[in-house]
Amino acid sequence: MLKTDRLLLRQWTEDDFLPFAEMCCDKEVMAHFPKLQTRDESYEMGKKILSLINERGWGFWAVEIPNQYKFIGFVGLHTPKDSMPFSPCVEIGWRLSKEHWNKGYATEAAEAVLEYAFNTLDLEEVVSFTTLANERSKAVMKKIGMCDSNQNFMHPDVEDFHPQREHVLYKITKSAWQKN
Repeated sequence: MLKTDRLLLRQWTEDDFLPFAEMCCDKEVMAHFPKLQTRDESYEMGKKILSLINERGWGFWAVEIPNQYKFIGFVGLHTPKDSMPFSPCVEIGWRLSKEHWNKGYATEAAEAVLEYAFNTLDLEEVVSFTTLANERSKAVMKKIGMCDSNQNFMHPDVEDFHPQREHVLYKITKSAWQKN
């Protein structure tokens, strides 16, 4: 569990699956993904995230605003598939419901996650990636000190010729993070 001034990053509960599914079928939230997720796909993903946190002690934590909202999305760490051109690595990622955008929550939570990544897990580098058009996520990456690696790639899980296939890759090293 991680805490910030306004947020709690915690293990998922079954109560989080329905609001997560609602978020994953929202066209604005999923605008930079190849497709919306069905309720079953979202529940399956939520259960997988929960099991990975149980297994490793870290992952894409559920984010809540204590005494206000039990679940507003997730922020955390993940190990991408080996098919990614920059694997092995650990990525930082986030997905928040749109009513909680533009309040600094993604940045605030991501800063706490980077601190965990570098101070607790003792990682040397963390990456993040998104579609070319996802300016919101790129803005968060920049705010937390990540830099564009200038190593764009074609996401192996996105169909050829899909407009969202090309992704940017951002990185931050432990030494760069310590300087910030």
